[in-house]
Amino acid sequence: MNCRAIVPLAALLVALPASARAQSHDLGLAQHEPHLFAAADFGVDPAAVTFTRDIAPILQRSCQNCHWAGGGAPMALTTYSEVRRYAQRIKDRTAIRDRMGAMPPFFVEKDIGIHEFTNDYSLSDEELALIQAWADNGAPEGDPADMPAPRDFDTSGAWALGEPDLIVRSPSVTMPAIGPDRWGDIGTVPTGLTEDRYVKSVEIRELNDIPADLGTSTVGGRYIFHHMTYTSVVRDEEGRIEPGQSTSWPIHEVGRNADIFPEQAGRLLPANSALSLANSHLHSNGRETTGHLEFGFTFFPKGYEPEYTRRGPRLGNGIDIDVAANQSQQEFHSFVTLEEHTKIVAFEPHLHAPGYRMCIEAIWGHNQFTLNCVGYDHNWVKQYIYEDDAAPLLPKGTILHVIGFLDTTEDNANVADARNWAGGGRRSVSNMFIDLGYSVTLTEEQFQREMAERRAKMTDRNDFDIGCPLCWAPQIMTADDDDQGGTQGQP
Repeated sequence: MNCRAIVPLAALLVALPASARAQSHDLGLAQHEPHLFAAADFGVDPAAVTFTRDIAPILQRSCQNCHWAGGGAPMALTTYSEVRRYAQRIKDRTAIRDRMGAMPPFFVEKDIGIHEFTNDYSLSDEELALIQAWADNGAPEGDPADMPAPRDFDTSGAWALGEPDLIVRSPSVTMPAIGPDRWGDIGTVPTGLTEDRYVKSVEIRELNDIPADLGTSTVGGRYIFHHMTYTSVVRDEEGRIEPGQSTSWPIHEVGRNADIFPEQAGRLLPANSALSLANSHLHSNGRETTGHLEFGFTFFPKGYEPEYTRRGPRLGNGIDIDVAANQSQQEFHSFVTLEEHTKIVAFEPHLHAPGYRMCIEAIWGHNQFTLNCVGYDHNWVKQYIYEDDAAPLLPKGTILHVIGFLDTTEDNANVADARNWAGGGRRSVSNMFIDLGYSVTLTEEQFQREMAERRAKMTDRNDFDIGCPLCWAPQIMTADDDDQGGTQGQP
């Protein structure tokens, strides 16, 4: 189990009694209210909101990556005629904002924790107010002259992060139109590398024989791979896998964003390596489909050496889970004490069908900092990568705590049968409770330097960095500072 208990195991992962849950979190799916805003509060006349001037730019930025004729979403939202019929649905789905079923699928709760993430395409309060006013006032088109130029959608199959330096292709798999899901190993594929290289980013995509213009009612209807958990291994001269040389890589799942590693923490893909595709999940989609995965690696320049080479701990558990049937507001908890200074690069909640929320907090001394809470939807597993200057920067001794929230009642549309108890396991009808995000450990010198960089951006002590509990602590004075009567740490 990849978490270090500071309490007995029985207390480490536990569903709280109903009375305790009701007192601490009234966050069941049925109780969640939509986020509604008045356009007038933002100085906007609600009757003047139009599609061409106000709504189309929002859709282009945050929706049309999927909602276009060749995209993975079930309907296109590129023209007024396409959008008008869905006006009320767009209002309803965007107002959910940070819960299961929300669109766009970026579920960070905006009223708590850290808000600075890379590639954040979520909607602001004002954008929600514009959508709601537009739908409530009959969804007017507006002046065609106000319409922004249409997006140029790439139909060539180009990579989202640009052409990779190395592409590794998995074996092809054929799934019948209708049939049971398939789990398991689909093989080991050599990378062809003859020298060690540090990876800057990795993007995974599925290529299959589904026509690009074929309509589908679900995102999964365009794919057969639900997810792939994979590692890189090293082979000796005779092709045998060398023990102790396995490296895990971020999981691939439908709807998940690509992985960009920090400049200081590239991940090693060694010479003579191969990708071990040992844990795949494939499903039928209503059409006999043959497909494969492509793993696109982009490298740092030759000679690059990472500054941070050790990864931090992972929280949660995929085995010792007891999920009660037909019960809302279940909670699971996991704790770990940081043995080294740690910088959290990304937060990635991973639950299964019953999951609807996860929070992560840092406990330092008497202080308890909620770093983030995010909604969860097993149809849209997302990774939330922090902006570098906002990433949690935690001293050793900090207790990291993650809380998972589950609902197995019929209010949760993702649960197939509310009557069933479930334990841990890889299948979607089983459960997991893991933070799949990643972190790096820092030396004392690196930790102090990063804190100094944060302090330099603060104007006074009223500036508070939730993710850096020691940023305003006195800095460590050196002997030279003491000799010169320095006042380091007294801004």
